[in-house]
Amino acid sequence: MLEGVRAVTVSAVKTIILSATAVLTYAASVTAAPASHAPPAATTPAIASAASPLRIGAAWYPEQWSEDHWDRDLALMEAAHMNVVRVGEFAWSALEPSEGHYDLDWLARAVRLAEKHHIAVVIGTPTDTPPAWLTTKYPQVLRIGADGKQAEHGGRRQFSYSSPLYRTFCRDIATRLAERFGHDPDVIGWQIDNEYTDESFDADTRRQFQDWLQHRYNSLEALNDAWTTAYWSQTYSAWSQIPLNDKPGNPGLLLDHRHFVTDTWRSYQKEQIDALRAHIEPRQFITTNIGGLAWSDNWDHYAISADLDIASWDPYVGQGHLDYHRHGASSDYVRGWKRQNFWVMETQPGFVNWAPINTALDPGEVRAYGWESVGHGADAVLYWQWRSALNGQEQYHGALVGPDGSPLPLYEEVRQLGQDLNVASTALAGTTPKSDVAILTTYDSRWAIDFQQHSKNYDQQAALLDYYRALDDLTHSTDIIEATAPLNGYKLVLAPSLNVLPATLGQHLLDYVRAGGHLILGPRSGMKDEFNRLDTHRQPGPLVEALGGRVEQYYALDEQLTVSGEIGSGSASVWGEDLSASTPRTQVILRYGSNETWLSGKPAAIRTDYGKGTLTYLGTLLDPATMSAFVKQALDAAHVTSVFGPLPADVEVTRRHSADHDVFILINHGKQTRSIDLPATMHDVLAGKRAVQNVTLASQGVAVLEESHAH
Repeated sequence: MLEGVRAVTVSAVKTIILSATAVLTYAASVTAAPASHAPPAATTPAIASAASPLRIGAAWYPEQWSEDHWDRDLALMEAAHMNVVRVGEFAWSALEPSEGHYDLDWLARAVRLAEKHHIAVVIGTPTDTPPAWLTTKYPQVLRIGADGKQAEHGGRRQFSYSSPLYRTFCRDIATRLAERFGHDPDVIGWQIDNEYTDESFDADTRRQFQDWLQHRYNSLEALNDAWTTAYWSQTYSAWSQIPLNDKPGNPGLLLDHRHFVTDTWRSYQKEQIDALRAHIEPRQFITTNIGGLAWSDNWDHYAISADLDIASWDPYVGQGHLDYHRHGASSDYVRGWKRQNFWVMETQPGFVNWAPINTALDPGEVRAYGWESVGHGADAVLYWQWRSALNGQEQYHGALVGPDGSPLPLYEEVRQLGQDLNVASTALAGTTPKSDVAILTTYDSRWAIDFQQHSKNYDQQAALLDYYRALDDLTHSTDIIEATAPLNGYKLVLAPSLNVLPATLGQHLLDYVRAGGHLILGPRSGMKDEFNRLDTHRQPGPLVEALGGRVEQYYALDEQLTVSGEIGSGSASVWGEDLSASTPRTQVILRYGSNETWLSGKPAAIRTDYGKGTLTYLGTLLDPATMSAFVKQALDAAHVTSVFGPLPADVEVTRRHSADHDVFILINHGKQTRSIDLPATMHDVLAGKRAVQNVTLASQGVAVLEESHAH
């Protein structure tokens, strides 16, 4: 037991944590110049460990089984060409059976046995599942829900992420693990906790939120001004009056609460990172597995990923089958968190247990799913879980091995993927996706629209996918990045719903356009400033003058409207904005048709030249065919061409690029066999690198093709 550490008083620890959070808050709130949370890191020993060779594996829970099962498990993994396992992230009660009494020997034996089978290990800190002795003796560490009820033992995530006492226990167990395994040759990385999810609404967290606000604004006058609290007599005269709940309310308060949640998770994570870094070798990477299908969290993934060596996430299909555009967009989104390759730390072994109907993926679909992740930048694919658990809340969840230890039907398909990745690893080493086109997002914009959706049909992810599908079908390569990231490498940039647009971000975007970039803003852009207040410029806020036009009014639509213009005609739905052009240089490129609404005959899209580039505002959501025509015109104007060429229906191609060669991954997601003529002679990596000019893919078929760059 680290008695000296654990003896620190709760108040002292809280002071330490609040100080750390305050520093992070200050850094995040600086608006002197736009800057991404996560500039691409130079290759470090930790990043190199994560990048090569390609990894395939599973979550393995040796603590749930007698040791006489372990060798057979690992032998089956080795036979499936697996080369990595994740262990320990739910094992706190096995690692520290009682307070201050540790048993790490069983984990050391598991690591040695994995090494015998040529399988590397990622160790998870077990802090998502505190043991019963901890939550019983120290109930103050338990999370309080928004309903005021305290979480109970028996599941996971029952802890309060802001509890100073809980963080002390977390640092202790992370330190113990790092001391024991920080120099272990078979341990290549660490995962902090597991799928950060639930915040707490206890009294101490509320005080921390109030302290956080005091640090951010310095004075109540500044806070009251930023939140416009004169509305409905919300003005605060003491910090202690500010509420903490999850109810709809003042948009400024709601946005700041999300910033506080982000900073609190980030400081929670940083304490464990620091505990590990003090003892582990530089070659061991640190990550955390982000859940929520990469999208649905109350905290900023860019900020959380900034302190990690690599990003990782947990993609699942749930009910139904793979939507390759949706999964591709999600993967590109994950790659954008650090603008580098990532890991799939968990994915679906056939089916899950939490969907309304837990359908299984079709034969071949799991292999195709894994290859799609690799095509979009994954350097590792791990399945959850290896072996069906005998008990617990996820007994019915898919696995690769049954409770008797023998392979389930899916095992052979994953073995095939393992063989594929082993063969292709050399060709894919040092490669990453590369694009001339980017879609921009910010969490502030996403949250602001979530708080005030105005139409239940305005689905931000669906709006983003409208753009993404058109781009992917036409170019086969799209980045999705934070709006503050460097843009100078892109020919075309699109921002579907950039609702919160501070002046500094506006200047960043205009600098890109002025230098020759082409920027398209989608509906609801530039409505809010950094405090979630309505911008007095109207939409698009700080870009109104450069655009030479603005949004006169916005409307939630309950019917389809016709639109027409230089791209042809089609339909608009869900959201419509009435645009005006105030200068001769601003052109109306799309109009609503004659109808009985306020939008009859009004401009739906306008465009202007600005500097060496162009700025376009599209004020509605278009049908797929019209969106495709709109995007194609923009791509042609920006001189963006496809990285591959035309493809049959349901065939996807991704490209991973390096200085001397490209690797194209073709996947047939459809039911019919497809023949594809290649744009040049390439080498079929999975078929001994033989030269080919066309390939034929059965349903769920995959081809991996290498093309050297001409010098």
